[in-house]
Amino acid sequence: MAFTILMLYTLFSSCAKEGSLTGSSVINTPSVVYTMPEESALHEGTWLQWPHEYQYGKTYRNRLDQTWIAMTKALISGEKVHLIVYDKNEQERVSELLKKEKISFNNIDFTIAPTDDVWVRDNGPIYVKDKNGKLFIEDWGFNGWGNKASFEHCNAIPATLAKKQNIESKNLNNMMVNEGGSIEIDGNGTLMACKSSILNKNRNPGMTQQQAEAIFTKYLGVTKFIWLEGKAGLDITDMHIDGFARFANKSTMITMTDEDLLYWQVPDKDINKLYDAVNKDGKSYTLVKLPLTKNDVLTTYGKNLGKASYINYYIANNVVLVPNYNDPNDAIANRIIQNLYPSRQVVGIDCRNLFANGGMVHCVTQQQPK
Repeated sequence: MAFTILMLYTLFSSCAKEGSLTGSSVINTPSVVYTMPEESALHEGTWLQWPHEYQYGKTYRNRLDQTWIAMTKALISGEKVHLIVYDKNEQERVSELLKKEKISFNNIDFTIAPTDDVWVRDNGPIYVKDKNGKLFIEDWGFNGWGNKASFEHCNAIPATLAKKQNIESKNLNNMMVNEGGSIEIDGNGTLMACKSSILNKNRNPGMTQQQAEAIFTKYLGVTKFIWLEGKAGLDITDMHIDGFARFANKSTMITMTDEDLLYWQVPDKDINKLYDAVNKDGKSYTLVKLPLTKNDVLTTYGKNLGKASYINYYIANNVVLVPNYNDPNDAIANRIIQNLYPSRQVVGIDCRNLFANGGMVHCVTQQQPK
């Protein structure tokens, strides 16, 4: 999906007049209009797209149901859980699954809307606030990670939710393709991303780094950028950042050892950039390193997936959902993450089957700020 040249030129020119686009990794500009609250900020709720049979069949759906049940059960104690289901039949099926697990419906609601898949982090709405604290939905372009998968149903989800919630939407579809898993923000004006999943001809052909930064500054409220090269073609996402590096808070980055990053096929230069990264105030981040799984991950149906990452976790109001794999290192990763979020309870979520499809907990959740 190409961006609209005129819209982008207007935005770029506006920022350039303010002296912001100098080629530096820091933009000193008053052009921030919207700010994306950091994930650990108070939530109104969490959005999930429930697996269904209509794209990949019943076997696919059945292998994932328990993961969605576990996430729903863990989340409802602290916030609303908004479930997107394909149709009325799916709503009835999911309701029966939840009833069977004796899960309360007090904090659960349903939205009936067709989806292509489950990755709401990438295709769902990004909630932002303006300078007066008013909540908006940003509807970025989604094209199936560069036309690698069906996407038309999923791309319509932000507009559907904006209409349902009566929240004003900013339609950015013709400006930029941007998946939520491509970006990490530290809550203090810094964004981290891989160029391979944003400045890629299959997402935003012809877009420059300066143009992308101008857009992110205006619509996400970030003024400092940590750009990694990434590795296009490695996986369907072209190397999303949230698989191997996250901001635990504004002063802490959570990543892996260099040996594990190399296993994850992160380029050498990117590893050095990660370890040397500084925030917008020029201060180094405290680095916390999680292990990969000790052993290769096996799905419940016996498929070997290699080693898996724990970094793709999700921060909710009362809990932190951490991908687990029936592996000895589950307990180690859970303990490290628990130390980072002492006021929240770490809950391990079995992601063995989900990992077979390319993602973990963070990929299938999307927060709505309070």
